[in-house]
Amino acid sequence: MKIVFLEANTLGDDVDLTPFEELGQVIKYPLSEPEKNADRVEDADIIIVNKVPMNETTLYKANKLKLICITGTGTNIVDFDYTNSRGISVANVKGYSTQSVIQHTFALFFYVYEKLSYYDQFVKSGDYIRSDIFSHFDVKFHELWGKTWGIIGLGEIGRGVAEVAKIFGCNVIYYSTSGKNKNPNYQQVDLDTLLTTSDIISIHAPLNNSTKDLIGETQLRKMKKNTIILNLGRGPIINEEALAKALKEDWIGGAGLDVLTVEPMEATNPLFDIKDSKKLIITPHIAWATVEARQRCVKEVYENIVAFQKGQVRNIVTN
Repeated sequence: MKIVFLEANTLGDDVDLTPFEELGQVIKYPLSEPEKNADRVEDADIIIVNKVPMNETTLYKANKLKLICITGTGTNIVDFDYTNSRGISVANVKGYSTQSVIQHTFALFFYVYEKLSYYDQFVKSGDYIRSDIFSHFDVKFHELWGKTWGIIGLGEIGRGVAEVAKIFGCNVIYYSTSGKNKNPNYQQVDLDTLLTTSDIISIHAPLNNSTKDLIGETQLRKMKKNTIILNLGRGPIINEEALAKALKEDWIGGAGLDVLTVEPMEATNPLFDIKDSKKLIITPHIAWATVEARQRCVKEVYENIVAFQKGQVRNIVTN
């Protein structure tokens, strides 16, 4: 059995992939090369992939292919009409990064909320050495206790964020993007109520037709002047042109993003012009990527392959 990693570097060079050699011949390509991908999987039985589109263009030569393993939860890279017509199974991984993303949500939040970039630079510049008092109050920040934390997407990660926010003394409300998520532990509200009453808004929703451009200029103008918005879902949920305008014109207090519409970031992204770290922090899609989470991800992919080889159904998705 031949197992092909099409973009092994997306897992990091510190994660051990040698256990896969117990399962068959392993070929590891560090990065995707679109013009070469079809040839690389021509005689593959199993493909391990993260972002490479799994469609006819990539797979038309892969006549032996039996299983596609995605090193993530989202399956939007897969053309299921095509893979199902070919009898190719698809398996993803779930729950491996939950604690990692929850942790990163609060890291982004506090960086902006407590203006940590300013105070870090105040000390490192030597200004604190030259100060005539023990403290410094020029840039104001506030307590989290008693604030309203609004969550868009109360799935596993959203619920985890809600629990932590509650411990910090927040009033937690949520908006279900599907309308199906009911949780008696927190108050469910409509989107307008969440936008107008929340001091912090964190997004943990998937990207679909109902969430694309969910937050645009109209929605940003409804927020409080000091609201911090965090996106740890998918980039296109927030319209980046509108967010850049909101930050430049001080409609809201700030933003923390781990996802963008196009990744890696394009030089033309309007958010790239905003250099004030008191208003904006963008991390390069790393919320999921603690060492422990990446190790769990690889272990889950391994277990998916073992189960498939035994004829068992494990994390198989069909659409």
